[in-house]
Amino acid sequence: MMNRDEDIHRSCVVIDGHCDTLLELYKHKRSFWEQNNHCHLNWPLLQMGKVNLQFLAIYIEPEYKPYGALCRVMELLDHYHTISSEGEIQLKTILKKEDLSLLAPDTSCMYLLAIEGGEVLEGKISTLRILSKLGIRCMTLTWNQRNKIADGVWEKDSQGGLTTFGREVVKEMNRIGMLIDVSHISEKGFWDVISQSNKPIAATHSCCAALHKHPRNLTNEQLAAIKANKGIVGINFYPGFLGEGEITIDTVIEHLEYAVSVAGIDHVGLGSDFDGIDKTPLGLSSPADLPQITKKLIIKGWSREDIRKVLGGNYVRLLQNTLP
Repeated sequence: MMNRDEDIHRSCVVIDGHCDTLLELYKHKRSFWEQNNHCHLNWPLLQMGKVNLQFLAIYIEPEYKPYGALCRVMELLDHYHTISSEGEIQLKTILKKEDLSLLAPDTSCMYLLAIEGGEVLEGKISTLRILSKLGIRCMTLTWNQRNKIADGVWEKDSQGGLTTFGREVVKEMNRIGMLIDVSHISEKGFWDVISQSNKPIAATHSCCAALHKHPRNLTNEQLAAIKANKGIVGINFYPGFLGEGEITIDTVIEHLEYAVSVAGIDHVGLGSDFDGIDKTPLGLSSPADLPQITKKLIIKGWSREDIRKVLGGNYVRLLQNTLP
């Protein structure tokens, strides 16, 4: 007999807004279809966690910046299709808002392809359009360094915002239906994106600066701006962003609840960063542990509707407002 926790989790559409698993699979020749593949995330673990949509980010390593980023992304995009052809089932990719109707509790996971780093564009808007035709539906504008779009959070001295090219990128991403991800961007760049974008944006894998001061975390003002923009913040599972000392699943819950208290219940979700982080919180080491988040929220008195929103409903709304 299914208990109440399992029933509520199974009744929700579950979405994770960020992972770097594609690179791990490709670099280390690991199988996506095997549970014990030394990755945080794989097909069996996604099924165990009842994940319905996984954002798959293509992370660009430093050695491919600024030259070689586009070819590296093509390698990893090709590997995604290789994984799909070699597996038990063909991977289903979210391409347009009509595809969201296929998301339902207790269905196999679907995937949304993203790129982590605007270096891939190599300064050309035409590249952005071609990547969209190849199935990319989300792009993190910067990683931690400066690129042709904006400064990242590591550029502590300049803290520059969007460049002229960056403003063109934001405008074109809005037009073609590609989600803008402001994780990693400088604070000045964040505010420039907020002022320039006419579509909701996302910080797909970030945490709350009020709970732990870190350059990658969002201030209360930024969280409030995401609310006003009708966007979303996906809470990152990386212990270094969550706090100091022993970091557990309860620390993740603290950031979830705090983000909701500032940004509102309609603008918070999950952004694990699995396979992009070297450590995970105690009790939250893979997608198979996501039902434990549901259990914790039930114990804290969250309603079924609020749990539904944070586990995935808010991402569905966001994508309905941004995808072509």
